[in-house]
Amino acid sequence: MKLSMLAETLEASFLNGEDRPDIEIDKAGASDLMSDILAALSERGVLLTGLTTIQAVKTAVISGVTAIVFVRNKTPEPDVVALAEMHGIPLLSTPCSMFVSCGRLYSVGLTGLNGSR
Repeated sequence: MKLSMLAETLEASFLNGEDRPDIEIDKAGASDLMSDILAALSERGVLLTGLTTIQAVKTAVISGVTAIVFVRNKTPEPDVVALAEMHGIPLLSTPCSMFVSCGRLYSVGLTGLNGSR
């Protein structure tokens, strides 16, 4: 799935990275506990979280996450956006809850962290 389709599916707005809508995403992980993401998520994955701190971006960098979606209309501070830009990680914000976001992404074909459906 392209990042642009993911944004459309989640009714999400780009906070940065809108110039790269063709990035491919094939799995999703959702957590506010970054150790869960470090243990499982990887490249071509999207992180769904309500955590808008620097730690979310640092976790994405370490685990190879392709993009981050902040749920429940959350938006990070400018320093968080700047760090994501520095590492080439698009940030999006959706009005959907984490539960609804995961359900929508599952319904359009994304897999979970281990590739199962």
